[in-house]
Amino acid sequence: MRFLCVGVNECADEVFKHINTELKQLKGDNIDYTISKVNSDGSTSIICSISEDRFAGEKSGQYYNTFIVYLSNALADYIIRKYEEKLVSRIINSNYCYFNTTEKKQILNIALNVIRDDDKNFLNSLFRMRRRNVIIRKLMDYFESCDSLILDGFVNFRLKDYMKDLEEIVDKAVDEFLMEREYREFIRLLKYFVEIQDPKFDVIHVIVGYDNRYILLDQNKIEITNECIQEFVNEISEGEINYDDLLVSSLITLAPKNIIIHSTDQFKNKELLETIKNVFSGKVRICGGCEICMINMVKSENKK
Repeated sequence: MRFLCVGVNECADEVFKHINTELKQLKGDNIDYTISKVNSDGSTSIICSISEDRFAGEKSGQYYNTFIVYLSNALADYIIRKYEEKLVSRIINSNYCYFNTTEKKQILNIALNVIRDDDKNFLNSLFRMRRRNVIIRKLMDYFESCDSLILDGFVNFRLKDYMKDLEEIVDKAVDEFLMEREYREFIRLLKYFVEIQDPKFDVIHVIVGYDNRYILLDQNKIEITNECIQEFVNEISEGEINYDDLLVSSLITLAPKNIIIHSTDQFKNKELLETIKNVFSGKVRICGGCEICMINMVKSENKK
């Protein structure tokens, strides 16, 4: 018999279940094993053993290696499920102690969204697989020379590469948090500018032109683009004109009571559309199709 011992301080039943579920696959390889729990001095050890009586020599070693692979897979899955959130929270508290409790929680949620691949992002999925493989490899390397493992100690002191990956995720989560905070402050400032202005129009129609420039119409559907943007254009050279910024600046200056946006499918900058909605909250309507949309579509097709 060959034994492997896993010491756990808490959640022993859950660790036992993880290991037992994974080791059941050994039955398909005709490998006999046993698994049991031993309590001593307030801690629990999970003892896994494999019988080598039926095998000898090289084959015995192969079955033992298979045994280690299954055990390592079970422990890796448990570490990912039960330790990652604690580890990420520890990294945030250690490396970014200057954020307050609410901010740390927001950063944690961003990081966990990446770690758990909640958005089903292909790259996040690959990195998740990589982290799991790193843990499995470290466990297998450990079991090659030791037959007893303390789970907490292994996670805290033997997974430096894994921890480095988590630290990189936290760093990116902090960057995303700061960008979101800056964006919210930017939106708040723009909304303030709109609120202090007297509305110059009841309605402004916004249309995306064929050349990605924007056309503005008043409530009578008369074009007012040139007169609205001229003061901004005079201050910048042609090569430096950012028409997205120009649109936002114009709308803030005009401070219309309502905005109707046409041909939204031609908006290449979807973030711009969301910015307008956020700044003019409750005042923006997306046109589902009208005469203006049809005319603009025909013009765009003719210019191609």
